[in-house]
Amino acid sequence: MGVAAVGFALTLALARVGVALTAAARAETAADAAALAAADALALGAGPGAARSDAAATAVADGAVLVACTCTGTRVVVRVVVEVPVLGRRATARAAAEVHGGAFP
Repeated sequence: MGVAAVGFALTLALARVGVALTAAARAETAADAAALAAADALALGAGPGAARSDAAATAVADGAVLVACTCTGTRVVVRVVVEVPVLGRRATARAAAEVHGGAFP
C-alpha cells in the first residue's frame, strides 16, 4: 500500500509540474504573438493606441490577458498573464518586438 501511495503522490506532483510548464509555454506564446501584433500595427502606420488594442485582442485569442504594453517609437514591450485555475496560480511572460523599415506597399 505504501508503494502505491508514493507512486500516486509522484504522479500527482508530475501532473502539476506539467500543468505549470504548459501554462508557462502558453504565456510565452501569447506574449510573442501580442508583441508581433502590436509591432505589425505600428509598421502599418497605426498609433500606439491601436497597437495596444491589437496586442490585447491577440493575447485574448491565445487565452491570456495583456497586463502591460509599452510602445516607444518602433519598439513594443508586452507582458501577459495566463490563469492556471488548477493550481490557483498565474503564468506571466514578457516579449518585445521592434519595427525595422516600413510596410510593403
